[in-house]
Amino acid sequence: MADNKGLRINEQIRVREVRLIDSEGAQKGIVPIIEALRMAKEQELDLVEVSPTANPPVCKILDFGKYRFEQEKKLRDSKKNQKVLKIKEIRMQPKIGTGDLDTKAKHVQDFLDEGDKVKVTIRFRGRELAHTELGYEVLKEVMKRLTSTYVVEKPATMEGKFLSMTISAKAKN
Repeated sequence: MADNKGLRINEQIRVREVRLIDSEGAQKGIVPIIEALRMAKEQELDLVEVSPTANPPVCKILDFGKYRFEQEKKLRDSKKNQKVLKIKEIRMQPKIGTGDLDTKAKHVQDFLDEGDKVKVTIRFRGRELAHTELGYEVLKEVMKRLTSTYVVEKPATMEGKFLSMTISAKAKN
């Protein structure tokens, strides 16, 4: 039963009577389970419990293999259309050179252009913690170098030895 994704078919259905839908989708009404199984076997199809919580349970006569394939195909198609949101992280130090800063800003820009969120992190070591304002200046410089429009999702905040902020690309209308 585990491979049937929780659906009960044919002899696995253990109720006295079911609300039956035939292979064309027409309502047959409330039918004893033995009669429903006989009708399914005559058409060389399966009796599948599509709504077990209803009273009485709703069963449908269909080709179970084909039905399961269609369900999996729908699931694959829905996953194909989803956009997975990634958070990229760029790490720097407060005493970063201008060339390195340009490179890091370009990386941030590339990630934003791809539609990812970017977490820009400044790591302070030792005595640098006494001068966190340098980290804020570095973050401002990174933001000045960005060419596309962006949204600051989480403003710059200190978290232990790290100063970080999260930005994302502005939605295109």
